[in-house]
Amino acid sequence: METGFVKVAIKSEIAVGKTKKVQLDGKHVLVANVSGNYYAIGARCTHKNGDLSMSVLEGNVVTCPNHGAKFDVTTGKVVSGPKIGFFHPKITDEQTYIVKTENEDILIKRNP
Repeated sequence: METGFVKVAIKSEIAVGKTKKVQLDGKHVLVANVSGNYYAIGARCTHKNGDLSMSVLEGNVVTCPNHGAKFDVTTGKVVSGPKIGFFHPKITDEQTYIVKTENEDILIKRNP
């Protein structure tokens, strides 16, 4: 196994179109299976810390269950911010992680 990568799941745990919250160095990370490719972003909304693993993956987008902020799991970018009445606070993109697979294992690279 290449240095810096940590096994976080196996492929059969995350079906196409699904996500799984895992732990990496004490952080919550969301692993998503988009058309058979795996991606990983922070699992907590950058607005008010909502749990993105409680969201349904729609294509490559997860929506925070708290205030509706949307994130692209392939890039970590904000697709649209939270919607709270007429108030639309700015939020930051999600942290992204390098993901690779080895046989049936899903591995994430630790960030330096």
